Amino acid sequence: MKKNFLMMMAALAFVACGNAPETTVVTEAAEGPSFQEVLTSRRSIRAYDATKTISEDEVRTLMTAVQEAPSWANAQPSRYYVAMSAEKIDAVKEVIGPNNKKNVEGAPVLIVSTFEKGKSGFFGEKQVNEIGDGWGCYDNGLSNGYLVLQARAMGFDTLIMGMRESDKLREIFGIPQSETVMAVISLGYRAADPTRPGRKELSEMVKFF
Repeated sequence: MKKNFLMMMAALAFVACGNAPETTVVTEAAEGPSFQEVLTSRRSIRAYDATKTISEDEVRTLMTAVQEAPSWANAQPSRYYVAMSAEKIDAVKEVIGPNNKKNVEGAPVLIVSTFEKGKSGFFGEKQVNEIGDGWGCYDNGLSNGYLVLQARAMGFDTLIMGMRESDKLREIFGIPQSETVMAVISLGYRAADPTRPGRKELSEMVKFF
């Protein structure tokens, strides 16, 4: 109702100024996919369209999603290293294994995710429970989840890869030893729609008490 009221007031303003056009056409910006559509259309993509590129501005917009991810005491321990130049992309491809190298051929962006040690799961220097830096892994996983969902909402596709040589990634990007290297995530456009893998029954995953 508020929207309609504002549109009506704008039309009246035109009339009052004697500038009202004969026909006023109001268009609305196209809506993006629903959250459910994002969830159900996201896939781990292993074939990318090499003819399509992604700009740095688009990646920056995408990465703002990770700033909204929850983390232990708002520690925000996740860090990201984005390879967009041909030199860096080729270097990363050499340290993710032959299968992954083939899978990400044509992807215009490769992203390395890490987290700062001793942040999540700690109050000061005191480890809060037995999980310790495992909370850093947890927080980085949440952050990566936000990343891949926002990527899909923007029309992009991703593949999260755990097969990687962390020491060589440190050399490529200058990643300090104070950070734990987690995943490499490809970013691009799917070359074809993959089939949806089966999912377990809810009863196998959830117990109600």
